[in-house]
Amino acid sequence: MGQKSPARKGAVKMKKRVLILCTGNSCRSQMAEGVLRHYGDDRFEVFSAGTKPSKVNETAIQVMSEIGIDISGQRSKHVSEFAGQRFDAIITVCDNAKEACPVFPGNGIKLHWSFPDPAGGLDQFREVRDRIHAKFKQYAADSVS
Repeated sequence: MGQKSPARKGAVKMKKRVLILCTGNSCRSQMAEGVLRHYGDDRFEVFSAGTKPSKVNETAIQVMSEIGIDISGQRSKHVSEFAGQRFDAIITVCDNAKEACPVFPGNGIKLHWSFPDPAGGLDQFREVRDRIHAKFKQYAADSVS
């Protein structure tokens, strides 16, 4: 009478592993990582990296804090740190990273969502942040299973 199966009782839900790539891993990929961590709760394990990493851009940190997402503790990483790891999704957020993206054999889906480089100042950073915010918030919502 309605007995739970032993497999279900101890089942552990696996987090979806997502790698977000950009050239410098300083702005766009860092903002996307922050958004997906924020809205993904415990459903995602999120990483970002770059093909030519530098450091997290101070303006990116500032504009993300304006919407309540703290990325100040994130660091810029080279994509080679993730070589050989399995990901459910690899998302490139700039055209250069798409072209230079290393092959992750046997991995999940590869997505390319290009966002412009926000190098033109605070207003451009906010515009790019808002576009990244909308796209990755929607991705998190669509990934609910």
